[in-house]
Amino acid sequence: MNGRLNTMSCAPRIGMSRRMQGFTLIELMIVVAIIAIIAAIAYPSYINSVVKTKRAAAEGCLSEYANYMERFYTANLRYDQDTAGNANPVVGNPVPAANQLDCSTAQNSGADYAFSVVATAPNAAANPNTYTVTATPTGAQLSRDTQCGTLSINQVGTRTESGSGTVADCW
Repeated sequence: MNGRLNTMSCAPRIGMSRRMQGFTLIELMIVVAIIAIIAAIAYPSYINSVVKTKRAAAEGCLSEYANYMERFYTANLRYDQDTAGNANPVVGNPVPAANQLDCSTAQNSGADYAFSVVATAPNAAANPNTYTVTATPTGAQLSRDTQCGTLSINQVGTRTESGSGTVADCW
């Protein structure tokens, strides 16, 4: 070597085409369009899954309230008050914050449903000892879950929904 520096190592090769140096704007736009199409398909599916998951959590909480009411009845032979005449602590519309079951607190349910428990006192054959536990969607869940809406369960296990779907779809 006669002491010359190799200047070709850092500079682009003279015969290299412009195409090999990077992406064209058209190629970049095609990639962005493909990503946008995939996102447009995936996002609604994701939101639908989130709505169903939150609804399933509310159903589980309704079952917990129904179990609580049945245990209360077993001990007191009434849903609305205990044997000493004190009101059932979870009865209310909405359930009093201090007496909520753990599943319905904002920390555990995300505040996507408001829970209420209505119990009637047995005073005649026409007015039996009953209760209804209701989960009403709030916030984003209210606008997203139009299929099922408000979910309810009563003392005989009858499940209802207020949306456009069926009980089989929602429960």
